[in-house]
Amino acid sequence: MSRSTNEAKYLSAFGKRLAEVRRAKGFTQESLAEKANVTALTVAYIEQGRQWPRIATLHSLAKSLGVPVAELFKGL
Repeated sequence: MSRSTNEAKYLSAFGKRLAEVRRAKGFTQESLAEKANVTALTVAYIEQGRQWPRIATLHSLAKSLGVPVAELFKGL
């Protein structure tokens, strides 16, 4: 089953935003994954717009990046 156009748009935009914040903070996908206690594949899939993070993962990513969760949604 395919995603709706709007969901796919937001999923892609969220992934791009996560990658932008990650790079600005000086993390690689691997180093962020290690700090957030998730796999590098999870980070890659989120950044590629292939999957939404679970709530706990979202919180862990934001905490690891040193930003509030809302920062990851900025501009969406």
